[in-house]
Amino acid sequence: MKKAPLWITAGLLTATGLGLALYKVVAFGFPLKPTEESQVWTVQARFTIDSYTRPVKAVLQIPSDPPGFAILDENFVSRGFGLTIVEGDESREAQWAIRQAAGRQTFYYRAVVTADEHRSGSLQPPRGVEVASLGEPFDTARDTVVAEAEAQSADVPSLTSEIIRRLNDSNPDENTALLLAEGRSLGRRAELAVSLLTSAGVPARVVYALALEDGERFALFVPYLEVWDGAAWRWFSPASGERRLPASLFLWWRGGKALIDVIGGFNPEVEISTWRNVIAGLEIAEQRADLERSRIMDYSLLRLPIQTQSVYRVLLLIPIGAFIMVLLRNVIGVKTIGTFMPVLVALAFRETRLLAGLVLFLLVVAVGVGLRFIMDRLLLLMVPRLAAVLVIVVLCLLAVSILSHRLGLEVGLSVALFPIVILTIAIERFSIVLEEVGAREAVHQGLGTLAVAALAYLVMGLDTVEYLVFVFPELLLVVLAGILIVGRYTGYRLFELLRFRELGIGNA
Repeated sequence: MKKAPLWITAGLLTATGLGLALYKVVAFGFPLKPTEESQVWTVQARFTIDSYTRPVKAVLQIPSDPPGFAILDENFVSRGFGLTIVEGDESREAQWAIRQAAGRQTFYYRAVVTADEHRSGSLQPPRGVEVASLGEPFDTARDTVVAEAEAQSADVPSLTSEIIRRLNDSNPDENTALLLAEGRSLGRRAELAVSLLTSAGVPARVVYALALEDGERFALFVPYLEVWDGAAWRWFSPASGERRLPASLFLWWRGGKALIDVIGGFNPEVEISTWRNVIAGLEIAEQRADLERSRIMDYSLLRLPIQTQSVYRVLLLIPIGAFIMVLLRNVIGVKTIGTFMPVLVALAFRETRLLAGLVLFLLVVAVGVGLRFIMDRLLLLMVPRLAAVLVIVVLCLLAVSILSHRLGLEVGLSVALFPIVILTIAIERFSIVLEEVGAREAVHQGLGTLAVAALAYLVMGLDTVEYLVFVFPELLLVVLAGILIVGRYTGYRLFELLRFRELGIGNA
C-alpha cells in the first residue's frame, strides 16, 4: 500500500505545528523554557512647572517606535489636566492642558520597554529635504565643506562619516572652524552634521537617545544622527562616527523640538529616571501580542479562566503519554494491560508521585484482585461486580489514608485523590487476563503497564514538556504526525529480535 498520503499528511501536520509555534516565538518572543526571564526597563520623565492663575499647556516629547525596543505599557499622570496624544511624522508628544492652574504643577510619563531586535524603528521615507540658510559667510563655508566631503566619499554612509570626522577634527580647516565658531558641543556638532547632509541633498535629522542604566535618577540624553541612505534610516554617533545605535541607548524623540514646551508656565525642571526589572518571559510575550493586537491571543489557552487552564495543563499531556505508549508497544514490543491503561496510571501518579504511586497501585490492585476472585464464587454479573470492586477500592484507599496519617506519612493523605475508576478498571482487566492467559502472562503485562506508566509519568512530569504543550498546543500536531508514522510500522519489534536472536544466528 502506498505510503505517500501518509507522509504528506504527516508532513503537513508537522509543518503546521512547527510553523505556528515558530511564529509565536519570532513575532512575539514566546519563550521556549518555563523559567526563562527577560529584563524590562522602566523609563520615567518627571517635570514640574510654576504657573499663575492662567491657562497652562505643557508638551512633552515621548517615544515613538524606538528601534530595538518595544513599548509594553505607558502611563501619564497629572492632576486636573486634560491629556492629548499627538502623533506626527517624526515625533509623538503628550499635551497636557488646563483652563486655570496656579502654583507648582507636576507631570509624569512612565513607559515599560523591553529589547526587541526585530523592531527597526521608523521605516517611512522622508517627504523631502529642506535646506535652511545659515547666512553668509556660513552658507559658502558649508557648501565648501560638503563639496570636499563628497569628493572623498562614495555613498551616503561614507559621506556621513567624512562629515563627522571633519567636525570632530581637533585641527579643522578654516571653513569647518567657521561653522564651529558658535560652539563645539556634541549637540551643536550633531546639528551642523544635519545641516551639511541636507545641503548635500541627504535627508537627516537629530535624534535623542536615553542611556539605560539601572537605578539612574538623572539620566542624560545623547544626540545621534538619523540619516536616510535611500532605502532605510541609519544611525551615526556624532562623537565617534559609529554606524549603529548601541543596544543600551533608547531612542526617545526625533527632530529639532525641545523635550518639553510650556505655555502659561515658567521654571520648567525635568528629571529622567531609569531602572531595570526582571519578569517572566511569557508575560512579556503576552504583552507584545496585545500591543500588536494579534488575534492569536484571542484564541490562546492563556486567555481562559485559571481553573480551566489547570484542567488543560493535564489534558494536553495525555497525547504525549499516548505517543510514548505507541512507541513502546509498536516498536519496542512492551505488553500492557489494556490500550490506554498505562497513560491513565501515569496521570494517577501525578497525585502521589512515582514511588508512592507504584507501591499504592500494587497494594490496592493486589488486594482488589484477591477479593475479586472471592466474589466470583457469588456469581455476580459484570456491572454489580465492578460496583463491588469500586467499593473495595474506596475502602482500601480509606484504610491507607488513615494508616498513613497515624504513621505521620504525608504521602497517604493524597491517596484519596488517586483516581478510583482507574484502579477499578485495572483490577478488572488484570483479573480477566489472569483467567484467560495465566498468572505468568498477567504479571508480564502488569509489569509492562507499570513500566510504560512510569516512563510516561517521567516525561509528562517534566516542567518543560508541560509548558510547551500548554503554551504551544499546536505542537500536538507534530505528536499526531509521529503517531501516524509509527502506526504504519510493520517491522520487527525490539523484544521480538531479542526473543528470536538465537534463530537468527543459526540461520546465519
